[in-house]
Amino acid sequence: MEKQLTEGRVIVTSKGTGYISYRDNDVEIEPQHLKNAWSGDTVLVEIVGKRRGQYQGRVKKIITRAHNKIVGIITIDNAGRMYLIPDNRKIRKQINLITEKEQRPKGDQKAIVSVTSWGNQFEHPEGTIDRILGPKGNHEVEMESILFDKGFEASFPSSVEEEAQKIAAREKPIPKEEISVRKDFRDRLTFTIDPFDAKDFDDALSYKKLNNGNLELGVHIADVSHYVKPNTELDKVSRERGFSVYLVDRTIPMLPEVLSNDLCSLNPNEDKLAFSVILEIDTTGQVHKRSFEKTIIKSDKRFAYEEAQKMIDENGKYSQELSTLNDIAKKLRGKRIREGSIDFETDEVQFELDENFKPVKVYRKERLDTHKLVEEFMLLANREVGEFMFNSHKNDKRSAFMYRVHDEPNREKLAQLGVFLRALGFEFNLEDKDLTSKDIAAMLKKIKGHADESLIKTAAVRSMAKAIYSTKNIGHFGLAFQYYAHFTSPIRRYPDLIAHRILWGHLNGRHVSSDDFANYSKIADEASTKEISAAEAERESIKLKQVEYMADHIGDEFTGIISGVTEWGMYIEENNTRSEGMIKISMLGDDYFDLDPKTYSIVGKNTGIKYSLGDEVNFKVVRADVDRKNLDFELVQTKEA
Repeated sequence: MEKQLTEGRVIVTSKGTGYISYRDNDVEIEPQHLKNAWSGDTVLVEIVGKRRGQYQGRVKKIITRAHNKIVGIITIDNAGRMYLIPDNRKIRKQINLITEKEQRPKGDQKAIVSVTSWGNQFEHPEGTIDRILGPKGNHEVEMESILFDKGFEASFPSSVEEEAQKIAAREKPIPKEEISVRKDFRDRLTFTIDPFDAKDFDDALSYKKLNNGNLELGVHIADVSHYVKPNTELDKVSRERGFSVYLVDRTIPMLPEVLSNDLCSLNPNEDKLAFSVILEIDTTGQVHKRSFEKTIIKSDKRFAYEEAQKMIDENGKYSQELSTLNDIAKKLRGKRIREGSIDFETDEVQFELDENFKPVKVYRKERLDTHKLVEEFMLLANREVGEFMFNSHKNDKRSAFMYRVHDEPNREKLAQLGVFLRALGFEFNLEDKDLTSKDIAAMLKKIKGHADESLIKTAAVRSMAKAIYSTKNIGHFGLAFQYYAHFTSPIRRYPDLIAHRILWGHLNGRHVSSDDFANYSKIADEASTKEISAAEAERESIKLKQVEYMADHIGDEFTGIISGVTEWGMYIEENNTRSEGMIKISMLGDDYFDLDPKTYSIVGKNTGIKYSLGDEVNFKVVRADVDRKNLDFELVQTKEA
């Protein structure tokens, strides 16, 4: 085939193989063809052919480096040489440290290092120490390391904090002239429903019964755009962060706390500015009218999810209003599922930490009707905004908006999912060219309650395209929505703040300039990448605490399912904590075990003993490596052939 070039961000796996997106597919780059590129670098790749249907490529040029500063563990070898082992396991090389004799730190400390020489494929890079974070294993040090590795800062520059304080001093209490130009909703019953430990409240619901039997439902969103103006220091740092980050023990906010937890937050019994989606809705969930208003509201009650659920179940305060909204939400959800919205809901874990931040309990979060209630009305508001903006702009080439889009899945990945499902004993045809989200949803419905449900959902998610932000609307495959945007969380998502600005500009007759359009497209790309980093930081903090928890249970027995099989062993996911570890092939006994990729099984050559994906096994914890966040397990039951 004719050689072609493509540019993009390379992702390097733990095995050292690189991948870059190309024509809705991935190009595989073998380690020897990476040209010393690191995971996250922007590279120019030459497409050199295909192998087993997979594009093959080689790096021609490294355009920009993603990691000029690296966090990791300082290690000193027996010869006194000092180097850094990066926390990011996708960076597969140690960094040799250049230090003055009087500055030599102790080993086993976490540090941030500036790369001064990238080396080559055969030489290690070099670097100098910027900052010592502290001893490895220390809770604060580990959390700071996770944040830095994923590109987030725990604190704000002093100039940003000062700007936020000035805004708060100027805007609190709300100036009378601002109140006078807004629609006043302070007489409506209004409440927020959030996690019990939430500190920022960016959405509230108001409820008013209309004479015709319908409801006036207000979905009120914190009016962050009133306070955070374009091109200010606040705006720049919000764009750079992109998202609030949620670790197991803390939130790293996108905005300084004087804004996120106070001025913008829809705290109870306080006048607050909101950008609101006002819907006239009947008890079936049908929307009859909608409008978008700058409002002033006053929340009557701050509910935790559990408290709101108790009010519904036990006929407590506001139970009638909450029950009515809950019934409508269930109908909205039912309609959404019938239309093909895919239920990818999986278990989430939560930690109980002691005074030293050690995990003493890990448990699965319970998902209540009140969680789904809030979710449905946020989805509805986001959908209404996306539809309004698309239809308003479809004949205007100068228009732009910040959509949340989800492309159709790659057919090859769906075919692989089909093979995976058949190996588990399920027969689903996922290779049909006319496959829709309804087909995926139907498949997930059939496996609901099955022992392999979590495993299959995880595999299904991996076969899907990633939802991203875009100025071009292509719809949302997973939700089965033709139009969708993120509008409901501007305190913690920068794309939502942009959506607020564009919608308000449109309502006031302002057109988007060509420069603005290009800028919004760039913001969408940045946010899509930053969102992945925020999610990775959250997962890393969870993984750390899972390993720490299991480190206190060496020798203890647990039950789990086989979540993965490889040539070197099988992965087990514990049923309650969702901790995942490996049982090495060498730990399975005296037999010689082979991987059968067609059945996702490991099979004993002499005994015929077979361990398959989805099997439930008993195991004990034999090793917990907190540094690498790895667990090693050992079987405690002998499986008969």
